[in-house]
Amino acid sequence: MLRSNKLKYFITLLISILSFNLFSGCAENPPIFVDGQGMLDLVVLWDSTYTDSTNAIPVSNAKVIISSKYAAKICETDQNGKLCLSNLPTSVYGYTVRKTHPIDPNIILVGSKQNVEIVSGIVVYDTIYVKPISSTGISINEIYSAGPVNNFFFFFDQFIELYNASDSVKYLDGMMIMRFSSNSEGKGPGADEDDDGDIDGATYVFKFPGKPGETNFPIYPKQFVVLASDAVDHRNVCPTSYDLSKADWEFYNQYSPEDIDNPNVPNLINMRPDKTADFLIALTGDVVILSDGRDSIWQDGIDISTVIDGVEYQSNPHPQNKKTLDARIDRSYVLSPPRYSGKSMQRKEPGLDTNDSLSDFEILDRATPGYHK
Repeated sequence: MLRSNKLKYFITLLISILSFNLFSGCAENPPIFVDGQGMLDLVVLWDSTYTDSTNAIPVSNAKVIISSKYAAKICETDQNGKLCLSNLPTSVYGYTVRKTHPIDPNIILVGSKQNVEIVSGIVVYDTIYVKPISSTGISINEIYSAGPVNNFFFFFDQFIELYNASDSVKYLDGMMIMRFSSNSEGKGPGADEDDDGDIDGATYVFKFPGKPGETNFPIYPKQFVVLASDAVDHRNVCPTSYDLSKADWEFYNQYSPEDIDNPNVPNLINMRPDKTADFLIALTGDVVILSDGRDSIWQDGIDISTVIDGVEYQSNPHPQNKKTLDARIDRSYVLSPPRYSGKSMQRKEPGLDTNDSLSDFEILDRATPGYHK
Protein backbone atom coordinates (compact mmCIF):
# COMPACT_ATOMS: atom_id res chain seq x y z
CA MET A 1 0.00 0.00 0.00
CA LEU A 2 2.80 2.37 0.91
CA ARG A 3 4.63 1.46 -2.27
CA SER A 4 1.47 2.17 -4.31
CA ASN A 5 1.06 5.63 -2.73
CA LYS A 6 4.70 6.48 -3.44
CA LEU A 7 4.25 5.38 -7.07
CA LYS A 8 1.16 7.60 -7.47
CA TYR A 9 3.02 10.51 -5.91
CA PHE A 10 5.97 10.01 -8.25
CA ILE A 11 3.73 9.85 -11.33
CA THR A 12 1.83 12.98 -10.27
CA LEU A 13 5.09 14.85 -9.69
CA LEU A 14 6.45 13.75 -13.06
CA ILE A 15 3.31 14.91 -14.88
CA SER A 16 3.49 18.29 -13.13
CA ILE A 17 7.12 18.79 -14.14
CA LEU A 18 6.45 17.80 -17.75
CA SER A 19 3.39 20.08 -17.94
CA PHE A 20 5.35 23.00 -16.54
CA ASN A 21 8.15 22.52 -19.05
CA LEU A 22 5.68 22.10 -21.92
CA PHE A 23 3.76 25.29 -21.26
CA SER A 24 6.91 27.20 -20.38
CA GLY A 25 8.33 26.29 -23.78
CA CYS A 26 5.20 27.66 -25.53
CA ALA A 27 5.28 31.00 -23.73
CA GLU A 28 6.43 34.06 -25.79
CA ASN A 29 9.63 35.78 -24.87
CA PRO A 30 9.04 39.11 -23.20
CA PRO A 31 9.17 42.07 -25.68
CA ILE A 32 12.39 44.02 -25.89
CA PHE A 33 10.54 47.27 -26.69
CA VAL A 34 7.09 48.48 -25.82
CA ASP A 35 5.06 48.49 -29.07
CA GLY A 36 3.88 51.82 -30.42
CA GLN A 37 7.27 53.52 -30.34
CA GLY A 38 8.19 53.32 -34.04
CA MET A 39 9.33 56.54 -35.72
CA LEU A 40 9.36 57.79 -39.33
CA ASP A 41 11.44 60.70 -40.60
CA LEU A 42 10.26 61.36 -44.17
CA VAL A 43 11.52 63.94 -46.70
CA VAL A 44 9.59 64.77 -49.91
CA LEU A 45 11.60 66.19 -52.83
CA TRP A 46 11.13 66.99 -56.51
CA ASP A 47 13.33 68.07 -59.41
CA SER A 48 11.72 71.19 -60.85
CA THR A 49 12.09 72.27 -64.47
CA TYR A 50 10.92 75.73 -63.46
CA THR A 51 14.16 76.63 -61.68
CA ASP A 52 17.85 76.79 -62.49
CA SER A 53 18.68 74.91 -59.30
CA THR A 54 20.37 71.57 -59.85
CA ASN A 55 19.32 70.27 -56.48
CA ALA A 56 16.09 68.56 -55.56
CA ILE A 57 13.60 70.96 -54.02
CA PRO A 58 11.68 70.23 -50.80
CA VAL A 59 7.92 69.89 -51.31
CA SER A 60 6.26 71.88 -48.56
CA ASN A 61 2.66 71.45 -47.43
CA ALA A 62 2.24 68.23 -49.40
CA LYS A 63 -0.50 65.82 -48.37
CA VAL A 64 0.91 62.50 -47.14
CA ILE A 65 -1.34 59.49 -46.56
CA ILE A 66 0.38 56.85 -44.43
CA SER A 67 -1.37 53.53 -43.89
CA SER A 68 -0.83 50.12 -42.32
CA LYS A 69 -3.03 47.20 -41.32
CA TYR A 70 -4.04 49.16 -38.25
CA ALA A 71 -5.19 52.47 -39.71
CA ALA A 72 -4.59 55.26 -42.21
CA LYS A 73 -3.53 58.77 -41.32
CA ILE A 74 -3.44 61.98 -43.38
CA CYS A 75 -0.53 64.30 -42.61
CA GLU A 76 1.26 67.25 -44.20
CA THR A 77 4.91 68.07 -44.77
CA ASP A 78 6.40 71.17 -43.18
CA GLN A 79 8.06 74.09 -44.98
CA ASN A 80 11.19 72.00 -45.43
CA GLY A 81 9.32 69.11 -47.01
CA LYS A 82 9.73 66.97 -43.88
CA LEU A 83 7.28 64.83 -41.96
CA CYS A 84 8.23 63.34 -38.59
CA LEU A 85 5.92 60.78 -37.02
CA SER A 86 6.33 58.95 -33.73
CA ASN A 87 4.39 56.43 -31.63
CA LEU A 88 3.85 54.16 -34.64
CA PRO A 89 3.03 50.50 -33.99
CA THR A 90 5.24 47.86 -35.53
CA SER A 91 3.86 47.10 -38.99
CA VAL A 92 4.45 47.28 -42.73
CA TYR A 93 3.49 50.71 -44.04
CA GLY A 94 2.78 52.41 -47.33
CA TYR A 95 2.58 56.10 -48.06
CA THR A 96 1.51 58.32 -50.94
CA VAL A 97 2.23 62.00 -51.52
CA ARG A 98 0.24 64.54 -53.54
CA LYS A 99 0.43 68.26 -54.13
CA THR A 100 -0.83 70.62 -56.81
CA HIS A 101 2.00 72.02 -58.89
CA PRO A 102 3.05 75.43 -57.47
CA ILE A 103 2.90 77.09 -60.91
CA ASP A 104 0.69 74.99 -63.20
CA PRO A 105 -2.67 73.94 -61.69
CA ASN A 106 -3.14 71.36 -64.45
CA ILE A 107 -0.28 69.31 -63.01
CA ILE A 108 -0.04 67.46 -59.72
CA LEU A 109 3.10 66.14 -58.04
CA VAL A 110 2.73 62.54 -56.92
CA GLY A 111 4.89 59.91 -55.27
CA SER A 112 4.44 56.69 -53.34
CA LYS A 113 6.27 53.90 -51.58
CA GLN A 114 5.02 50.57 -50.25
CA ASN A 115 6.24 47.76 -47.99
CA VAL A 116 8.17 49.97 -45.59
CA GLU A 117 8.80 48.09 -42.34
CA ILE A 118 8.66 50.19 -39.19
CA VAL A 119 9.70 48.55 -35.92
CA SER A 120 9.05 49.91 -32.47
CA GLY A 121 12.04 51.66 -30.98
CA ILE A 122 13.74 52.33 -34.35
CA VAL A 123 13.74 55.49 -36.49
CA VAL A 124 13.17 54.91 -40.23
CA TYR A 125 14.66 57.62 -42.46
CA ASP A 126 13.14 57.75 -45.94
CA THR A 127 12.87 60.01 -49.00
CA ILE A 128 10.19 60.21 -51.68
CA TYR A 129 10.81 61.93 -55.01
CA VAL A 130 7.53 63.14 -56.51
CA LYS A 131 6.91 63.33 -60.24
CA PRO A 132 4.54 65.57 -62.22
CA ILE A 133 1.50 64.11 -63.96
CA SER A 134 -1.56 65.65 -65.55
CA SER A 135 -4.16 66.56 -62.96
CA THR A 136 -6.75 64.72 -65.06
CA GLY A 137 -4.57 61.63 -64.99
CA ILE A 138 -4.78 61.21 -68.78
CA SER A 139 -1.98 62.29 -71.09
CA ILE A 140 -0.78 61.79 -74.65
CA ASN A 141 1.92 59.19 -74.07
CA GLU A 142 3.16 58.38 -77.57
CA ILE A 143 2.82 59.84 -81.05
CA TYR A 144 3.84 57.84 -84.09
CA SER A 145 3.66 60.01 -87.19
CA ALA A 146 6.84 59.41 -89.22
CA GLY A 147 5.72 56.35 -91.14
CA PRO A 148 7.67 53.08 -91.47
CA VAL A 149 10.86 52.53 -93.39
CA ASN A 150 9.76 52.35 -97.04
CA ASN A 151 10.36 53.90 -100.46
CA PHE A 152 6.76 54.35 -101.61
CA PHE A 153 5.64 57.09 -99.21
CA PHE A 154 3.52 54.90 -96.93
CA PHE A 155 2.54 56.52 -93.62
CA PHE A 156 -1.00 55.29 -92.95
CA ASP A 157 0.01 53.31 -89.86
CA GLN A 158 0.00 56.41 -87.64
CA PHE A 159 -1.33 56.23 -84.10
CA ILE A 160 -1.68 58.27 -80.91
CA GLU A 161 -1.44 56.57 -77.52
CA LEU A 162 -3.11 57.77 -74.32
CA TYR A 163 -2.20 56.74 -70.77
CA ASN A 164 -3.99 56.99 -67.44
CA ALA A 165 -1.33 57.73 -64.83
CA SER A 166 -3.81 58.13 -61.98
CA ASP A 167 -4.98 55.58 -59.43
CA SER A 168 -8.63 55.88 -60.45
CA VAL A 169 -10.78 54.99 -63.44
CA LYS A 170 -11.28 57.83 -65.93
CA TYR A 171 -13.79 58.01 -68.76
CA LEU A 172 -13.24 58.99 -72.38
CA ASP A 173 -16.88 59.79 -73.14
CA GLY A 174 -17.18 62.93 -75.27
CA MET A 175 -13.45 63.72 -75.28
CA MET A 176 -11.99 65.13 -78.48
CA ILE A 177 -8.73 64.47 -80.35
CA MET A 178 -7.69 67.26 -82.68
CA ARG A 179 -5.00 68.23 -85.12
CA PHE A 180 -4.18 71.95 -85.21
CA SER A 181 -2.43 72.89 -88.46
CA SER A 182 -4.24 75.97 -89.80
CA ASN A 183 -4.17 79.62 -88.65
CA SER A 184 -0.72 79.98 -90.22
CA GLU A 185 -1.49 83.53 -91.29
CA GLY A 186 -1.84 84.58 -87.65
CA LYS A 187 0.07 83.45 -84.57
CA GLY A 188 0.05 79.89 -85.84
CA PRO A 189 -1.65 76.56 -85.10
CA GLY A 190 -2.66 76.16 -81.47
CA ALA A 191 -2.04 79.79 -80.55
CA ASP A 192 -4.50 82.01 -78.70
CA GLU A 193 -5.08 84.26 -81.69
CA ASP A 194 -7.25 86.92 -80.07
CA ASP A 195 -5.97 86.49 -76.50
CA ASP A 196 -9.44 85.34 -75.50
CA GLY A 197 -8.52 82.12 -73.69
CA ASP A 198 -8.81 79.62 -76.53
CA ILE A 199 -6.54 78.01 -79.11
CA ASP A 200 -7.20 78.40 -82.82
CA GLY A 201 -6.46 76.48 -85.99
CA ALA A 202 -8.24 73.13 -85.60
CA THR A 203 -7.99 71.14 -88.84
CA TYR A 204 -9.25 67.70 -87.83
CA VAL A 205 -11.69 67.26 -84.95
CA PHE A 206 -12.68 63.73 -83.88
CA LYS A 207 -14.52 62.72 -80.72
CA PHE A 208 -15.20 59.68 -78.58
CA PRO A 209 -18.88 58.65 -78.45
CA GLY A 210 -21.11 60.06 -75.73
CA LYS A 211 -21.02 63.27 -73.76
CA PRO A 212 -18.54 64.60 -71.19
CA GLY A 213 -19.40 63.25 -67.77
CA GLU A 214 -20.86 59.97 -69.00
CA THR A 215 -19.23 56.73 -67.88
CA ASN A 216 -19.44 54.27 -70.76
CA PHE A 217 -15.84 54.20 -71.97
CA PRO A 218 -13.38 53.71 -69.11
CA ILE A 219 -9.62 54.02 -69.18
CA TYR A 220 -8.30 52.15 -66.16
CA PRO A 221 -5.37 53.10 -63.94
CA LYS A 222 -2.02 52.54 -65.69
CA GLN A 223 -3.81 51.56 -68.92
CA PHE A 224 -2.53 52.44 -72.40
CA VAL A 225 -5.11 53.21 -75.09
CA VAL A 226 -4.11 53.16 -78.77
CA LEU A 227 -5.96 55.38 -81.25
CA ALA A 228 -5.14 54.17 -84.77
CA SER A 229 -5.69 56.11 -87.97
CA ASP A 230 -6.63 52.76 -89.48
CA ALA A 231 -6.95 49.72 -87.19
CA VAL A 232 -5.53 47.10 -89.54
CA ASP A 233 -2.35 45.05 -89.83
CA HIS A 234 -0.32 47.43 -91.96
CA ARG A 235 2.44 44.85 -92.38
CA ASN A 236 0.33 43.32 -95.15
CA VAL A 237 1.10 46.42 -97.21
CA CYS A 238 4.46 47.42 -95.77
CA PRO A 239 6.44 44.71 -93.93
CA THR A 240 8.34 47.27 -91.84
CA SER A 241 5.09 48.75 -90.54
CA TYR A 242 2.97 47.90 -87.47
CA ASP A 243 0.01 45.70 -86.67
CA LEU A 244 -2.74 48.00 -85.38
CA SER A 245 -5.62 45.55 -85.87
CA LYS A 246 -5.99 45.26 -82.10
CA ALA A 247 -5.98 49.00 -81.42
CA ASP A 248 -8.41 50.22 -78.78
CA TRP A 249 -9.98 52.87 -81.02
CA GLU A 250 -9.98 53.80 -84.70
CA PHE A 251 -10.39 57.20 -86.33
CA TYR A 252 -13.30 56.72 -88.71
CA ASN A 253 -14.54 59.43 -91.06
CA GLN A 254 -18.19 58.76 -91.71
CA TYR A 255 -18.14 61.43 -94.42
CA SER A 256 -15.62 59.48 -96.51
CA PRO A 257 -16.81 56.63 -98.75
CA GLU A 258 -13.29 55.20 -98.81
CA ASP A 259 -12.22 55.22 -95.16
CA ILE A 260 -11.36 51.85 -93.63
CA ASP A 261 -13.58 50.67 -90.78
CA ASN A 262 -12.52 47.69 -88.70
CA PRO A 263 -15.83 46.39 -87.26
CA ASN A 264 -14.02 44.94 -84.24
CA VAL A 265 -12.62 48.29 -83.12
CA PRO A 266 -14.83 51.15 -81.83
CA ASN A 267 -14.74 54.43 -83.72
CA LEU A 268 -13.86 58.01 -82.99
CA ILE A 269 -16.22 60.11 -85.11
CA ASN A 270 -15.39 63.08 -87.35
CA MET A 271 -17.07 66.32 -86.22
CA ARG A 272 -16.30 68.26 -89.42
CA PRO A 273 -18.50 67.36 -92.40
CA ASP A 274 -16.25 69.47 -94.64
CA LYS A 275 -13.32 67.14 -93.98
CA THR A 276 -13.67 63.92 -95.97
CA ALA A 277 -10.12 62.63 -95.55
CA ASP A 278 -8.88 60.24 -92.89
CA PHE A 279 -7.44 61.54 -89.61
CA LEU A 280 -3.75 61.91 -90.40
CA ILE A 281 -1.07 64.09 -88.85
CA ALA A 282 2.01 65.61 -90.47
CA LEU A 283 5.04 63.34 -90.53
CA THR A 284 7.53 65.67 -88.84
CA GLY A 285 5.69 68.71 -87.49
CA ASP A 286 2.21 69.24 -86.05
CA VAL A 287 0.08 70.00 -82.98
CA VAL A 288 -2.04 67.27 -81.33
CA ILE A 289 -4.64 68.19 -78.70
CA LEU A 290 -6.78 66.11 -76.32
CA SER A 291 -9.70 67.99 -74.73
CA ASP A 292 -12.50 66.97 -72.39
CA GLY A 293 -15.14 67.88 -74.99
CA ARG A 294 -17.02 70.52 -73.04
CA ASP A 295 -16.19 73.05 -75.76
CA SER A 296 -17.07 71.37 -79.05
CA ILE A 297 -17.49 74.58 -81.10
CA TRP A 298 -14.16 74.33 -82.85
CA GLN A 299 -14.89 77.17 -85.30
CA ASP A 300 -14.16 79.91 -82.73
CA GLY A 301 -11.33 78.05 -80.99
CA ILE A 302 -11.14 75.48 -78.20
CA ASP A 303 -11.18 76.84 -74.65
CA ILE A 304 -7.81 76.27 -72.99
CA SER A 305 -9.60 75.35 -69.76
CA THR A 306 -10.99 72.24 -71.51
CA VAL A 307 -7.63 71.02 -72.85
CA ILE A 308 -6.40 67.89 -71.08
CA ASP A 309 -3.09 67.59 -72.89
CA GLY A 310 -1.36 68.92 -75.96
CA VAL A 311 1.90 68.17 -77.75
CA GLU A 312 3.69 70.09 -80.47
CA TYR A 313 6.45 68.42 -82.48
CA GLN A 314 8.88 69.84 -85.03
CA SER A 315 11.78 68.43 -87.00
CA ASN A 316 14.04 71.46 -86.90
CA PRO A 317 14.69 73.84 -83.99
CA HIS A 318 15.59 76.64 -86.41
CA PRO A 319 14.21 80.04 -85.28
CA GLN A 320 12.12 80.26 -88.45
CA ASN A 321 10.18 77.22 -87.25
CA LYS A 322 8.57 79.11 -84.42
CA LYS A 323 6.71 77.35 -81.67
CA THR A 324 2.97 78.06 -82.00
CA LEU A 325 1.04 75.99 -79.43
CA ASP A 326 0.09 78.15 -76.47
CA ALA A 327 2.67 77.86 -73.69
CA ARG A 328 -0.06 77.22 -71.14
CA ILE A 329 -0.47 73.83 -72.80
CA ASP A 330 3.09 73.04 -73.88
CA ARG A 331 6.06 75.28 -73.14
CA SER A 332 8.29 73.66 -75.77
CA TYR A 333 8.09 71.03 -78.50
CA VAL A 334 9.38 67.56 -79.30
CA LEU A 335 12.17 67.26 -81.85
CA SER A 336 10.57 64.71 -84.15
CA PRO A 337 12.34 61.82 -85.89
CA PRO A 338 12.93 61.76 -89.67
CA ARG A 339 10.08 60.86 -91.96
CA TYR A 340 9.81 57.22 -93.03
CA SER A 341 12.11 56.12 -90.21
CA GLY A 342 9.68 53.92 -88.26
CA LYS A 343 10.58 55.90 -85.12
CA SER A 344 8.13 57.39 -82.64
CA MET A 345 7.93 60.02 -79.91
CA GLN A 346 7.21 58.68 -76.41
CA ARG A 347 7.23 60.14 -72.92
CA LYS A 348 10.35 59.14 -71.01
CA GLU A 349 8.13 57.76 -68.26
CA PRO A 350 4.43 56.85 -68.61
CA GLY A 351 2.31 59.84 -67.66
CA LEU A 352 5.29 62.06 -66.81
CA ASP A 353 4.00 65.50 -67.83
CA THR A 354 5.69 68.78 -67.00
CA ASN A 355 4.12 70.60 -69.98
CA ASP A 356 7.63 70.76 -71.43
CA SER A 357 7.66 68.28 -74.30
CA LEU A 358 11.34 68.78 -75.07
CA SER A 359 12.14 67.40 -71.62
CA ASP A 360 9.25 64.94 -71.33
CA PHE A 361 9.66 63.02 -74.61
CA GLU A 362 12.31 60.86 -76.22
CA ILE A 363 12.68 59.22 -79.63
CA LEU A 364 12.24 55.45 -79.94
CA ASP A 365 13.77 53.42 -82.76
CA ARG A 366 10.53 51.42 -82.92
CA ALA A 367 7.03 52.47 -81.95
CA THR A 368 5.41 50.73 -78.96
CA PRO A 369 1.62 50.74 -79.45
CA GLY A 370 -0.09 49.67 -76.23
CA TYR A 371 2.99 49.40 -74.02
CA HIS A 372 5.95 51.41 -72.77
CA LYS A 373 9.56 50.58 -73.52
